[in-house]
Amino acid sequence: MDVIRLVEVTEQPLDARAMQALVADPAAGAVVTFSGDVRGIDHGREVLTLTYEGHPTAAAVLRQVAEEIAGQFELIGLAVAHRVGELQITDAALVAVVSTGHRGEAFLACQALVDLTKAKLPVWKHQVFIDGTDEWVNCA
Repeated sequence: MDVIRLVEVTEQPLDARAMQALVADPAAGAVVTFSGDVRGIDHGREVLTLTYEGHPTAAAVLRQVAEEIAGQFELIGLAVAHRVGELQITDAALVAVVSTGHRGEAFLACQALVDLTKAKLPVWKHQVFIDGTDEWVNCA
């Protein structure tokens, strides 16, 4: 079975538990999950709305990131997904899940997956604040 179980850029809500199930394996001694959630306060300002916009190449870039991480670590399974579109406060914007034989490798691999995703994924966040101001932020 392929180590990369899911790579997705989607408008649909992300389900971390379902992604964990995708990487589950009897050989896995560790499953590490990261959920990057939309927060209601950013830099001391209350967020009213938040929208993620992705470049048309975002899914292909995320696939390349997953392949790079799969090549660097001894993974059993990997699943990664990023939301686009309008999200609500507490929605998961990015979920990354890895399974490995041992916990140390799993923690390192999941952190590397999140960091590389944030560095390379062409997705931008548009936040509108309660005071009417707004900002665009690259997800890096």
